[in-house]
Parts: sequence; C-alpha cells; structure tokens
Amino acid sequence: MVVLVTGANGQLGQAIQSISGKYPEIDFVFCSSSELDITNLENCQVVFDEFQPQFCINAAAYTAVDKAESEPAKAFDINANGAENLAITCKKFNTILIHISTDFVFDAYFSEGIAYYDRELRLPLKSNLGLTETDVPFPSGVYGLTKLQGEQAIQANWDKHFIIRTSWVYSQFGNNFMKTMLRLASERDTLSVVSDQIGTPTNAVDLAEVLIVIIVSSFKFQVSSFGIYNFSNEGQCSWYDFAKEIFHQKGVSIVLKPIPTSAYPTPAKRPAYSVLDKTKIKSTFGVEIKEWQTSLATCINQL
Repeated sequence: MVVLVTGANGQLGQAIQSISGKYPEIDFVFCSSSELDITNLENCQVVFDEFQPQFCINAAAYTAVDKAESEPAKAFDINANGAENLAITCKKFNTILIHISTDFVFDAYFSEGIAYYDRELRLPLKSNLGLTETDVPFPSGVYGLTKLQGEQAIQANWDKHFIIRTSWVYSQFGNNFMKTMLRLASERDTLSVVSDQIGTPTNAVDLAEVLIVIIVSSFKFQVSSFGIYNFSNEGQCSWYDFAKEIFHQKGVSIVLKPIPTSAYPTPAKRPAYSVLDKTKIKSTFGVEIKEWQTSLATCINQL
C-alpha cells in the first residue's frame, strides 16, 4: 500500500516520518513542497502518476495565521487552491485523500461557563464536549477562511476524503507554542500568556498515529465512513495553562502571568473557544485518545 504525504518537512510531515518505521506494510512516499507543489495541478498529476498512491495525506498548508492577513493570495493558493488540486488529482487516480484542517474554521467563544459558536446569534454549542463536525463554520480571519475553502473544494470535487480538523498542534518537530515557550523562558525571567482562549493541545505524533489508523481501517476493513472528523488530545485548557504545564514538566522556573487577549493584540483574531468534540472519530475508528498532559510529557521526554 502506497501512502503519499505532502508537506513532508512540516511539523506533521516530520511526525509521520518519525513513526513510519512501525508500519512496514505501508510504503510511504514523503514529498516536500519542492518535490510536490500542491498549487500546481500538473505537478500533482505527474507525481501521482509516478507513485500511484492508494492514499494521500495532505500535510501541506500555509499556517502563518497572522501573516495570512497581509498575504491572503498566498494563503488561498496553498490552503484552498492546493486542496482543490489534490482532490482533482485524487479523483483521477482513485486515491483516498486525508486532509488536515483546523479549529480556525470556527469563531466560537466562551461566556459564563457556556460555549457559543456564533457571536451574532449567540447560539450555544450542540455538544457539551465541544465543537462538533456538524456545527456551522464561522471563520474570522484569512487563514481560517482559506482552510474552510479548502475543505469545501475537496467536498465539491472528490467523495473519497477524510477531513481532520485539529487544534493547537505541537511536537518535538518544527516551530510551535511549546518550543516558543521554552525558548522565551531561556531568554527572560517573566512571561505573560493569554488565559482567556480555551482549547486543547494536540501532539502531532498522536495526530500522525490516528491518520494511520484511518488508513489501515479503510484499506483492511473497507471502512468508508468518509467525511469530516475532529481530532485533538483530550481535556481542555487555556494557553496560560498550557505554558504552565510545559514549564512544570520541564522543570523550568519562571514567573508566568495570565493576561487577557485584549492585552496581546495580533493581526489575526484567534478563536476564543476551540475545544473539539471527538465522539465521532472515537466511535468510528475505535481510537483511544490520550489526555493532553500525558501526551505533553511524552513529547517533552523526546526533547
């Protein structure tokens, strides 16, 4: 079985590479953006023709959330146009597409213990476990909008797809919040971190593992429950809580101060609430998901 992975040098791409040796039955083809440019339809088709993959994991994305506000065309080209090119190519080669999306397709928020996914109509979430796959997306910035457009392009072009929405991804690979916190802690004595955005950290290696579970289930057992799925680790916290746990587990001594989002303005607005309900992926594929603190400990031990 051939599994082609785009964005091989990114955080998730590296995470998949790190566990690929555990799956000798899968012939992984890892393509960096220079080897497979998803914004170029012809290039996609040439690469697929060479490797004839049964599955494609699209881990290529424009993820510079703030920068997207000033270069929307580039974000659109990769996140929306690139996703469409892969869907068209996957259809041509009858390849199952697994596409990674984001909590940024929502603009939910938390108020007085109740989560709402719409600031205008103030509609509370259907599930007390978080945002579900059927909640209506409301992206507030360019990045979230282009990721939603990518989802829609896939849905419009190719039925055989899994879209995995995830949140707050970190790992021992690439650039991420955990690494930034540890770097800043080595440079200063005090750190202020936003405490009113609530979500769930996701270890990229755990995400990589669940993608392979989906592939194996689809290939061996002909599970064809295509569609959108949520995945993150279990539990919820604020960015402040996440930072506090990182420093606690790493044994770093630093003065950590909680601040509101209003005290740390950014070009792109962040979702105030992005906890994802994972009932669907657990029931469909039988996956057991680790608590975020447990997974963080595993990751920190890899550093």
